Order: sequence, then structure tokens, then C-alpha cells
Amino acid sequence: MAELLDGQTAEMQGSGSKPYVLKNTGGVYSCSCPAWRNQSTAIEKRTCKHLRKYLGDEHENNRLAADGVSPVNVRKVETSEGESAAPKILLAETWDNERDLTGWYMSEKLDGVRAYWTGEVFLSRQGNKYLAPSWFTAGLPKTPLDGELWIDRKAFQQTVSIVRRQDQSEHWKKVLYVVFDSPLEPGNFEQRLKAMNQSGLAKANSQLRILEQTICDSTDGLRKELARVEALGGEGLMLRQPDSKYEFGRSSTLLKIKTFHDADAVVTGHQDGEGRHKGRLGALLVELPNGTQFAVGTGFSDAQRAAPPAIGSTITFRYQELTDAGVPRFTSFVRERTDAPTSGKKKSR
Repeated sequence: MAELLDGQTAEMQGSGSKPYVLKNTGGVYSCSCPAWRNQSTAIEKRTCKHLRKYLGDEHENNRLAADGVSPVNVRKVETSEGESAAPKILLAETWDNERDLTGWYMSEKLDGVRAYWTGEVFLSRQGNKYLAPSWFTAGLPKTPLDGELWIDRKAFQQTVSIVRRQDQSEHWKKVLYVVFDSPLEPGNFEQRLKAMNQSGLAKANSQLRILEQTICDSTDGLRKELARVEALGGEGLMLRQPDSKYEFGRSSTLLKIKTFHDADAVVTGHQDGEGRHKGRLGALLVELPNGTQFAVGTGFSDAQRAAPPAIGSTITFRYQELTDAGVPRFTSFVRERTDAPTSGKKKSR
């Protein structure tokens, strides 16, 4: 059994000509093989035969149990009825590229982990508890806050690997809690923002920040700021309507703006659907020209799920960015390329 320290990589030969790359990033172990990439579980809860062969079954079983794969280790805050107490939070809609947002509050969209501070603990959108160390939460108020656990641009995977750990480790020193709203503070957004800035919150703890807001001066200015943020590796922008309340659920008073990219890939397989998609397509397994493989599971109509693009055909898909391993994130199906030749690849099942 070998060891893989934080930040280290190793190679493991598989059935193909190129070896697979194993990596430890902040306690999250990954493999570049399709079996690891195509799993639907969270990245810190995945393993594969190459990781098991390199690290040993005992190591992987212990690691997965510590990360909450076993049902007895799943940490949720529960109500008296035993149901998950998911917080009621404001969710953004997507800008239609036409609405004039001049005068709106504009901030960078952080590529981190949404976290609702209840006054006692951090909760995910689903009600899962993030076990932050006591020194990390020191100085936080006893009233709710809405924000993001964030490390830096292009550090989403590292952020996830740290905040979902169960050991309250020193890795949290890399993380900031960036606050962008105070849900129960009375008044409109301007009044809530003023109250947060005057509360001394940002000075209460070196791990805390209040998200900087600027005023959008025009659509051209918005697009220039979007280009600037994305050039720095940022995810996009968030626009907040002046004089708006904190609403629960999706609201047109909060808009997200991101630039997506289109690319082509060859279909290598069909993944069966579940739930309401049972009996038809769940996702397309695809491959880029450089050999990168992944799944595309959104963007299909019911008719396309019933009769999906054939194995070997080429599709155009949309994505936001690439992971450190070169895998497209936030993919969605756009269309089948009828003008492209098929690859001749055969269906594997």
C-alpha cells in the first residue's frame, strides 16, 4: 500500500495506453478514470479500483466512512419530527441578456459552497451541517447570515473537500466565510447591507468578509465587468435589485450572469434514467477529441430522451468552465451535429 499526501499525484496503469492520474487535493482523492468521473455522488465520496489498488481497501473504506458515506455518519440538523431542516434561502434566476440592470447592485459570483449561518451552525441548502472549527465561527452573530464558504477563484474542488470533512481540521484556515445578506434584518437590501457593514462583522474574525457591492452603470459596463472577472478566473456576476426584500426561493430580484462555452463531443454510451426518466435516457456518456470522458445529463427534451443521439454521433454541448483535470463543468445538451461524421464506436451494452 502506498501513501498519497495532500497535493501529491501518482499514476496507475489501466487498460488504455495512457496511465490514470491519482490525486489528493485537500483530502479529496480523485482518479482520471471514467469510473471515478462518471459517478453521481459528491467528489469526496468517490473511489475506484485504481485508488483501492494504490491506497488499499482499508484506507479507502476508512476514508469514505469518515466523509459520511455510511448512513450513520451523515450529519443533518433535524426538526423535532426528524425531518431535515433545510434553510429557507434566496435563490437567483438567470439573466435573459436583455433586461436593463442599470442601478442594480453588482458583485462577483463566488465559486464556493453556499452556507447559511443559523446563529449556531453552518447549513447547506439541503440542511447538511458543515462542521466548522470553533475558532472559525468565533465572532459570528447569533442571528442568521447568508453567504459562501470560499477559498479563491478556481478552487471550488478544494473548497468542497475541506468543508465537507467531518474532522474540523486545520484545512479550514484556507477558507473564508463571505457574507452577502442578513435574512432576518429588517428593511430593504440597502438597509441590510448598511447594518452588516456597521455591525463590525468583517472585523470580528479574520476568516470573515462582507461581499463587495458596486453599482451597475450600464449594460456595456456590466459586460465589461463580467469579462474582467472571468479573465481573472471568476465564475461570473450576481446582480441584486435595489430596494428588494430577502425572499425565500427563486426571485427575479437576484440574477446570476455567467458566460458559457460550446464544444463538440462524440457519444460513447447511454446511461439509463431514474425516477421520472426511468425507461429512457438519463445521460449521454461522451468523449472529447483529447480523450476526456464525462456525462451530459441535462438539456434534453422528453422526445430526445426517448430517442437519444446514437452511439458514435457528435453532439454540441454547453459548459461553464473546465475542472483542474480538464473535465467540463455544468454541462447541458444543445443539439446533435447532423453535419459531423460518426466515429464508428459501438454501443457497450
